[in-house]
Amino acid sequence: MSEFKETVTTSKDQATDVSGAQVNQEVRKVNTEANADGRSMAINAIWFILGVIEVMIGLRFVLKILGANPANAFVDFIYSVTGVLTAPFDTIFGVTSAPAGQVVKSVFEPSILVAAAIYALLAWGIVKLLTLNRPA
Repeated sequence: MSEFKETVTTSKDQATDVSGAQVNQEVRKVNTEANADGRSMAINAIWFILGVIEVMIGLRFVLKILGANPANAFVDFIYSVTGVLTAPFDTIFGVTSAPAGQVVKSVFEPSILVAAAIYALLAWGIVKLLTLNRPA
């Protein structure tokens, strides 16, 4: 859990204004610093990595369903990076691919959605393990 350090500084000044009346001024300054412990930083890193993975897998899903040109450099990059992430799930459903030389316009691959769900569950499980003994 994050540690918070709060510093309160109070200063009082007495002076005389233009009319000659006594004026008291009190200034209160509050500084708050938050320092994260190692566990919180690890949890944030896990959620960040999951976010990157989910965005990449989501891009793959959208590009596949819209029939993006795999010869394009960006599409090829997304397919090659996410191909490693979705490979364990590719044979879950019987999605047929086009024969060699034939262009596919649109493909719905439910295995991509399964991969995204499994990675989210894994990240959630790891975070729960890290917060298992954390006081409320």
